[in-house]
Amino acid sequence: MHSTWMSFRSLTQDSSVKNQKLKPGTLKRIARFAIPYKISLSLFLVTVVIDAFLIVATPLLLRKLIDDGVIPKDSALVTKLAVAVGIIAILDALFSMIGRWFSARIGEGLIYDLRRLIFEHVQKQSIAFFTRTQTGALISRLNSDVIGAQQAFTSTLSGVISNLLSLILVAATMLTLSWQITLISLTLLPVFLIPTKWVGRKLQSYTRQSFDINASMSSTMTERFNVSGALLVSLYGNSRKEKEEFSAKARKVADMGISIAMLNRVFFIALTSIAAVATAVAYGFGGHLAINGEITVGTLLAITALLARLYGPLTALSNVRVDVMSALVSFERVFEVLDLQPMVVDQAGAIELATGKPSVAFENVSFTYPKADQISLASLEMVAKPEVSISGPTLQNISFEANSGTLTGIVGPSGAGKSTISSLIPRLYDVTQGSIKIDGKDIRQYSIKSLRGSIGVVTQDSHMFHDSILNNLLYANPEASLTEIESACESARIWSFIKSLPNGLDTVVGERGHRLSGGEKQRLAIARLLLKQPSLVILDEATAHLDSENEALVQAALKEALTGRTSIVIAHRLSTIIHADQILVIDKGEIIERGTHEELVAKGGMYFDLYERQNLQSDLI
Repeated sequence: MHSTWMSFRSLTQDSSVKNQKLKPGTLKRIARFAIPYKISLSLFLVTVVIDAFLIVATPLLLRKLIDDGVIPKDSALVTKLAVAVGIIAILDALFSMIGRWFSARIGEGLIYDLRRLIFEHVQKQSIAFFTRTQTGALISRLNSDVIGAQQAFTSTLSGVISNLLSLILVAATMLTLSWQITLISLTLLPVFLIPTKWVGRKLQSYTRQSFDINASMSSTMTERFNVSGALLVSLYGNSRKEKEEFSAKARKVADMGISIAMLNRVFFIALTSIAAVATAVAYGFGGHLAINGEITVGTLLAITALLARLYGPLTALSNVRVDVMSALVSFERVFEVLDLQPMVVDQAGAIELATGKPSVAFENVSFTYPKADQISLASLEMVAKPEVSISGPTLQNISFEANSGTLTGIVGPSGAGKSTISSLIPRLYDVTQGSIKIDGKDIRQYSIKSLRGSIGVVTQDSHMFHDSILNNLLYANPEASLTEIESACESARIWSFIKSLPNGLDTVVGERGHRLSGGEKQRLAIARLLLKQPSLVILDEATAHLDSENEALVQAALKEALTGRTSIVIAHRLSTIIHADQILVIDKGEIIERGTHEELVAKGGMYFDLYERQNLQSDLI
């Protein structure tokens, strides 16, 4: 039954994979993953070999039981041989269990190793990587491809060895017992393989289509079932059209499932039917040989028993190249992710950034966003189209200094490069030219962990995990006590709201924090920042989308967060940075104005235009 299943699994594999060429060194890399499991792998292969020998042992004992026990009427020998057959059956089951244990140990261990490596490696990638990569494609590498790679060491390896050994042992034993019956039985092999290959091609086609349709259906569900997608569908979608489109995809999946199930049944019926015909031919031809005394009855029964174990391994081995290449290509797809080097890494001898009130200096900083081939893999982007144009520099010759404990405001029109500045300080990207210095040292000299550990960021749409308020806060500081959490929430002007909730800190905020209002989410993000206790704070339009009431609460919370810290505040609303020590006006990637609020208003330039537009005079009276 195992060999039959292996045969069927081989037929569903995409045969085009056998034409792919592996990169040099792939096999050596795969072998390195086997090193921690070499003892388990050796013992596993021993059980496979023993199992293959046990396959031919039972028919040979059956032959002896008939010829030397039943026909001569030697009851004592019959009893002994029957017991021996039973013991072999128990041993077969025992070795099968032992082999399965080793297989599971190796397989699950390898899956764990690969998933851990990919997860750790992906987390080191720059933010640019995630802006292009399709999440579903990346998750597929952690699931489908990792499992496909694992099969190289378990089902594929054991299947090839087991089927090859079984075929050699069974064929050799059959030829020894009766070369005539063996040759006649093998003449039926083309009759079996030709329809089997046809079924295989159809199954491969259906399986590919099934994967594609399932992927499309899953993508639809992923997009519609998250909060943002559901909101968009509710506001703009046509429910009837949505239902019809999903129903059409689901119907295709169902129809494909029926086709695969029927071909599956055709395959197994064909396998058993042709095996039955071969057995009938063997009985017919062998029966005449037995009547003429050329072979014994026991030999005839042994050959027909062995015949049933011949066709399965032959079919599986006819597709062995597809099996092996499928597993190796899965490994290669995993290596493809592991070989993608992060754009932002620690340099050799990186030092720790000391805590305190750091000063920040930009010195002739220019920055151009990296191209797709520098940051991602085409196979992980799925729907991305090739880029035909190269974007110009986002920032050009930016120079300014934010002194220790001061507040620097940055304003300018949309797309001017303000958020890019906030991304460069914690090294989400590295500058293209120039340098950013903290306390007089280039930030690339500091370890990424210590640099980012000293920086607290609040963006205009702060992300929350689908978890409790408590766990979202503890993400910034897992060691924080309940007293510290309460104090941070009080400072962020969110504690009274949390206390009013039936479940308090245990309230689940929903996906991306959608169960909270914009103001509540921002204040919670500020509380999270306060728990981190950063020495440098970056606010990226943290009040951009709030109403006046929520903005007042968030402004009060921000005042608490900024006190005593070096702060860089990117502002949409100028009320946030009126009292800043310095304000930089950015346009088209360059600083075009700088000064205090009063100085910039007096200049009558772009800042004054923004000031007029927002009518801030009334707020200052």
